[in-house]
Amino acid sequence: MGQIVFVPREADAGESRVGASPDTVKRMAALGLEVIVEAGAGQRSRITDDDFAKAGAKIGKAADAARADVVLKVRRPEPAELKTYRKGAAVIATMDPYGNDAAIAAMAKAGITAFAMEFMPRITRAQVMDVLSSQANLAGYRAVIDAAAEYDRALPMMMTAAGTVPAAKIFVMGAGVAGLQAIATARRLGAVVTATDVRPAAKEQVASLGAKFIAVEDEEFKAAETAGGYAKEMSREYQAKQAALTAEHIAKQDIVITTALIPGRPAPKLVTAAMVASMRAGSVIVDLAVERGGNVEGSVPGKVVTTKNDVKIVGHLNMPGRVASSASLLYARNLLSFLETLLDKQSRTIAINADDELVKATMLTRDGAVVHPAFANDAGKAAPAKSNAAAKAPRAKAAAKPRSTTAKPARSAKAAAKPARKPKGGA
Repeated sequence: MGQIVFVPREADAGESRVGASPDTVKRMAALGLEVIVEAGAGQRSRITDDDFAKAGAKIGKAADAARADVVLKVRRPEPAELKTYRKGAAVIATMDPYGNDAAIAAMAKAGITAFAMEFMPRITRAQVMDVLSSQANLAGYRAVIDAAAEYDRALPMMMTAAGTVPAAKIFVMGAGVAGLQAIATARRLGAVVTATDVRPAAKEQVASLGAKFIAVEDEEFKAAETAGGYAKEMSREYQAKQAALTAEHIAKQDIVITTALIPGRPAPKLVTAAMVASMRAGSVIVDLAVERGGNVEGSVPGKVVTTKNDVKIVGHLNMPGRVASSASLLYARNLLSFLETLLDKQSRTIAINADDELVKATMLTRDGAVVHPAFANDAGKAAPAKSNAAAKAPRAKAAAKPRSTTAKPARSAKAAAKPARKPKGGA
């Protein structure tokens, strides 16, 4: 009998995704692995227990985690789950470690080998493992759909015998993976789209999708990108100039979608209360960074807020989970692709190579210690949390290359504008 892979039902009530799909179950079985899926794990992603069983999985219960060599999850395991895992088990998930020292320490104490998929390096070999890109694409798409649902007017221009309906004006702030997909989706729906980003390279990406680029293009802007293609934090002076430009622009928009995130830091505030107050009644703002503090002043996690001037600020949590069926298929393929790199092809067992660049970038805990250099102190354990802000700031510099879901554009902006095809993995 091969080693056991366990796929649990997510403990977080707000998480609708699952860490496997019928396709990845088949592939894992072909690799000689025994797959156990907790009953109901895929229900919120429209994947039934029968679907998993037909693909070769055994339908089990939460207690089966105690036998697993590998656990495939969407979110970091909660304390109650950790108690059921055996020591040495590899747990692969999005771990959200910044500012969560106690949770990381708990995983180390439980003796699991934890891998943070959001730390996957942006290299050719790892493209199919890029959970941030696969999920951010769907988040950007869903942001436009949600905006259209709240905006009680048509998005495309319509010329009829009764008169002309003007096209909606949509402004996308942040032209990374989520932003580019939002641009592409809004354009497909017929809106007039503008976008902004602090990275010079984004200008060409935005233009390739048929949108107009809006930014203060001074000398600081020209140098506002790291060697790895990530956004730098801009000076206060630049932020003030950009804010003045965007304030004037936002006042004329029908829909604004914000996507700006910096790894390990609170989301930058891009839209002030004054900007919101300048918008016309019936306008909509979708804040994709609401889980990190939000880009919009007045956004509330999990709520749709209507302001005094009748502007709706949408703060839905877990945007990819709002397209759970599609998100789970892509996420499951991301996990499988990484799991395959951890398997010894001869023995068909987990053989973690600590020198592998993917392992170095993603491994958080092992053998009872926190091993990721951005989160371990000299004792090899998580440093005690002082405060959220204090914990995040130094680590943002120390982390090897954790990536924002919106910090770097998709590999092909033009590809984002094409109709969706059956996914082959990755973004």
